[in-house]
Amino acid sequence: MRHNPRIEIFRDEIEVIKEMERIGVDPHGIESMAPKALFYTIKLEGVESPAANILKQEMLSLDGDAAVARGVIDHSVDQSDVLLIGSVKNLRRLIQKLKNQPFGLDTISQEIEDVLTNVTEGRDLTLSCGKYTLDLNKRVHIMGILNITPDSFYDGGRFLRLEDALSGAEDMVKEGADIIDIGSESSRPGADPISVDEELRRILPVVKALVRKLDIPISVDTYKSPVAKAVLDEGASIINDISGLKFDEDIAGVIAGYDAGVVIMHIPDRPKTMQENPHYESLFSEIISYLRSSIEKGIANGIKPDKFIIDPGIGFGKRKGDNLQILKNLSEFKSLGRPLLIGISRKSFIGEILNLPVEERLEGTLAASAVGVLNGANILRVHDIREVSRVVRIVDAIRREV
Repeated sequence: MRHNPRIEIFRDEIEVIKEMERIGVDPHGIESMAPKALFYTIKLEGVESPAANILKQEMLSLDGDAAVARGVIDHSVDQSDVLLIGSVKNLRRLIQKLKNQPFGLDTISQEIEDVLTNVTEGRDLTLSCGKYTLDLNKRVHIMGILNITPDSFYDGGRFLRLEDALSGAEDMVKEGADIIDIGSESSRPGADPISVDEELRRILPVVKALVRKLDIPISVDTYKSPVAKAVLDEGASIINDISGLKFDEDIAGVIAGYDAGVVIMHIPDRPKTMQENPHYESLFSEIISYLRSSIEKGIANGIKPDKFIIDPGIGFGKRKGDNLQILKNLSEFKSLGRPLLIGISRKSFIGEILNLPVEERLEGTLAASAVGVLNGANILRVHDIREVSRVVRIVDAIRREV
């Protein structure tokens, strides 16, 4: 008799539980075994050697393991990064054992608990922004790009006239956009900044008109606090800050005062110079650290924790390989516990792979969008609303099927 052996792949504990229910496992058995079925590797950086040594010993006692620098054992190094390797059950038991221990292990236990909860259980991804509430738990949302600029890399000049911008936004909504993101300063590589006055001259008429015409959130792509205040006064619901609150010290306080949503993006330098030989010692470590510090800065200035959307900044100070790694391992950003936005629409890495100009990158955009959604993206910022919306509906259905 053949028993049809195969490897089962589970993405989360819900899938494990469903399979055990299909088998007919006793409910008490499911409760006991489900946390053992999923394994994770959690990385901690710069752990003091005494704490790293204890982490190693505690994980071994729990039938897990921890990878540490060789010098931790003989105290020849002061610090070490640590890879905790174990099941959800191992890690949850570790959290309890670390509480109230010395060498900062109580803090580490909380950090592990936060990350584990974000990844295994997920945070509530309902986003309240101004008068709107977006339920990102149920489906992926589409953010339509409306650039009222003469020099954006794809649609520069297309929406400069007010009537064209309004008509374009209405078409986006008909095609499936859940949010309209308006930008009046190009952030393409090499772009020069414009003045606050020029930015306001371009953007205020469009924001005023769209807030009154459309019943969806209006997002404004700006990193300048005077612009943010002016558009929020007019009823914009989200500020999309490419600098992650880093270019203007006052913008976080402005956003907090309006209870708006905020997209914080990773960028290593200003758009003018960001593509001049970008380099990372540890790509994901540096991006996640940057985004985490942006969240902390925003909270310190009064932004509520549930207002943040994170964006790893694909194409912003990244090489082709960096962009591909981000898409391939997008789920690592779940560690931050906030909705994840990606902007990959017609970008240069797609053109570099396909050797195609920006006008011929639709299929590449659709492929990258599908991978992004499958790996955990909650919002896609795109030019081609109708086509991407159709792809997203299919991939989202596959991702959510249990």
